[in-house]
Formats: sequence, C-alpha cells, structure tokens
Amino acid sequence: MESKVFIYKLDRWDQKVILKVNGFGGKNFTVLLRILSFFGRETIWLLLMVFYLFIWYDSVLFAHIGGTFLLGLAFIVPIKKIFKRSRPFETLKNIKILERKPTSRSFPSWHAYNVISQGLIIGYLLNSIVFTIIIVFFAIIVSFSRIQLGVHYPSDVIVGYLIGIIGFFLVITIIAPLLLEIVRIIEQFSFYEIQYHMINSLLFDNIWYSLLCLGLIGLIIFIAIFKRIKELVKKC
Repeated sequence: MESKVFIYKLDRWDQKVILKVNGFGGKNFTVLLRILSFFGRETIWLLLMVFYLFIWYDSVLFAHIGGTFLLGLAFIVPIKKIFKRSRPFETLKNIKILERKPTSRSFPSWHAYNVISQGLIIGYLLNSIVFTIIIVFFAIIVSFSRIQLGVHYPSDVIVGYLIGIIGFFLVITIIAPLLLEIVRIIEQFSFYEIQYHMINSLLFDNIWYSLLCLGLIGLIIFIAIFKRIKELVKKC
C-alpha cells in the first residue's frame, strides 16, 4: 500500500515538474539543449569505440568506454523493459515534443546514464578534478534537456544519472580491468605489430582494412539517422 502511495506521489511530482519545465527558456535555449542532448546518445560513444580500436589504438580508452557502454546495455535496457513506462508525450496532453520522438520506454534515461558515466570515465582517465566537476554539471544540463524537450520525466533522468554513477565505479573497479585483460590476451594472437597511440598504418596500406573502418562508421551513423530517414520517407 505504501509503495502504491509513493509511486502515485512520485508520478504526480513528475507531471508537475515536466509541465513547468517543458519548453522552458524559449526557442533558442531549446535549440541549444537539443545540441547538448546529442552527447547522451549512444552514437558518439560507439564511434569512439571504433576509433580507439581500429583507427587510433588505445586499449585503455577502448576498455573503459566500451565497458561503460556495455554496462549501460546490461542495466538500462532490461529496466526499461521491466517497467515499460510511457513517455511523457504519450500520457500528458499538454507536453510539447521538441525533438524527434524516441521509441524506447521512458524509465530510466539512457542519455543521463551515458553522459554522466562516460564523462566520469574520461575525467578519471585524465586524472583531472576540474574536468570531472565540469562534466558533472554538464551531465546535469544534458539530463535537464531531456525533461525540457518533453521526452523524459524528472525521475527518469535522476535514476539514469544515479545508475551512471554506480556504473562508473563498477567499470573502473571490475569491468574495465577485466576487458583490458581480455584485450591483452587477444593482442598476443595478432598477425601484425600493434601500433599504440598513433594512426593505424593499415588505413593507408590495406584497402580492406580501410573499407572495414568506413563500413563500421557508416553503419553507426546510418543506425543513428535511420529513424529520421523513415520519417522523411513516410512524409513523402
């Protein structure tokens, strides 16, 4: 009974806040938030994983960014499927959708998870307290953008943010060291000399390797814009 009361009160609070925040700041501020919101998408992190694995080989960065991304898949996706929470614009009449409609469930926010977990990872690897503080505030702004744009409730981004912080600690203590060990084992079976922290010469010497890299990058970008392409096709 108490849990039902809590959920009811939380839902009411979510609705109250998002109705006040949705579209806050006007058109120019909304455009800015749409740009900043991109950093929470999986596209940028998938591209970085390809970059640090195939183009500028850095096993440490690959293991940490890749581990954080995989942990997000393991946490966020199942939770979304379990709770199956509708998006704000699906249940509230007065919500303005200020970006492309997401098709996944609302709770928790994948954007909030990505931007705080990956940001903390980069701050950790740079060993910079100042950068980490900046990242924390930047992640708050990106998380806020999801509410302002009308695609997430406040509790969605708060929980996504908290899972991101937990995910960060799991990655640096367990996931990344494990992935690094796996990568080092695989490196022993490499057919060519591995080039660390530099542009891979195979990009210029091997056409098939170049095509592989272009294909992976193209696939990631295509997946990112596929839904937009479908929308344009339907309009035509």
